[in-house]
Formats: sequence, C-alpha cells, structure tokens
Amino acid sequence: MSEKKSIFSTLSEISVKEKIERKGNLDYLSWANAWAMLKSVYPDAQRKVYEHDHTGFNYFTDGKTAWVKVGITVGGIEHIDYLPVMDFRNNAVHVDKVTATDVNKTIQRSTAKAIAMHGLGLSLWTGEDVPEVTTDKPSHPVSSKTPDAKPADTLIELKKDSENWDKVAAYVTANASLGLDKIGKQLTRKYKMSPAIKKEIANLIKSVDDAAGDTTATNE
Repeated sequence: MSEKKSIFSTLSEISVKEKIERKGNLDYLSWANAWAMLKSVYPDAQRKVYEHDHTGFNYFTDGKTAWVKVGITVGGIEHIDYLPVMDFRNNAVHVDKVTATDVNKTIQRSTAKAIAMHGLGLSLWTGEDVPEVTTDKPSHPVSSKTPDAKPADTLIELKKDSENWDKVAAYVTANASLGLDKIGKQLTRKYKMSPAIKKEIANLIKSVDDAAGDTTATNE
C-alpha cells in the first residue's frame, strides 16, 4: 500500500517563492495568493470568519482591544487563527478607534495565517509570534557578530508556571515542523531555558509530529 501524504506535508512542500511580496523589511504571502494556491490543491477547502454570538459583529473585544477569529478547514481538519486588530506598527488598536477597514484587513491577514497552519507558506511566519520580553535597555552594547542576541542578564527565565509558558507552548505547537534546533534558536533570543524546559519543548514537538503521523496513517 503506498503511503499517502498528510495535508500538512503536501502543502508545506509547495514553493511560495514566486508569490512572495515585500512590505518594508518583511516578506509576506497575500491572503489572495495563499487562498488561490490552497484551492488549486484542495478545492473543497473552506474559510469561516467567526462572528460574536451576541453582537453579530465579525470581531471580538474585551472592551479595550479587538481581535478576529478565522478558521480554515481542509480535509475535515480546521485550524483557527486569532489575530488582534493592529495599526501599522503592529500595536493593538483601541476598540473605540477600530474601523470596518481595520477589521477587514485583519481578517485577510488572519486568513493567510490560518492557511499557513495547514503548511502553506508557514516558514514566512517563523519567529513572528515568539513572545516579546520587556526589559530595560542593556547597559553595554551587544556584540556586532550576533546582532539578534541579548546579554544573558536581560533574558527571562522560562518556567512552566509562568504566563509566558502558555504563549511559548502555542508558538512551539504551531511551528513544530521547523524542528527543535530552529525553534530553540528563536526562543533563546529571549529566554533562559533549563534542561527540563528544553525537554518539555521537545515533547511538545514530538506530540505534534506523532499527531501528524496518526493523521497520515488514518488517511492511508
């Protein structure tokens, strides 16, 4: 019996190089190109823009900021992305200043991210969601040989009982296909990690890989 590739494996192998656009210093895949490429491989793929149960609005709010919820279903598997409504500096916009245009743009960007969770263009988001750590400005300059590195005394110790752990765990789960080495390098730019925490991260990656393997076996 020939092995049937999982949806993630199929989509992650598609090159998006010719469709990449650039805005400022960032490369991105527009939602329209991502959607067209997805539908060309999986015509039955569906998008769902979630609406608030009580207001009927296509965004959610905590009274201070707003966010959207977009789901992409491929082969019966739905991946949902939550994305805050942000300004051009990627800062959350106060809900009183949110416009319909802001929400629409956020929905389209969230669409591209939800598609990426299925594998298409996922590498473009590498590092985008690594939780930021607020620290005082270092008293000494960072070595020019490692421009992205931070002095050890500015890093935060990552612990399972801290609020940062939930954010890191979500990042690791969404980017498990990158492997332990790449994910580890991203995280060590902001965190100090004990051997026990590194083992937890490795276990998270393994659980995602195992789940993907189970999906492949089911589809055979």
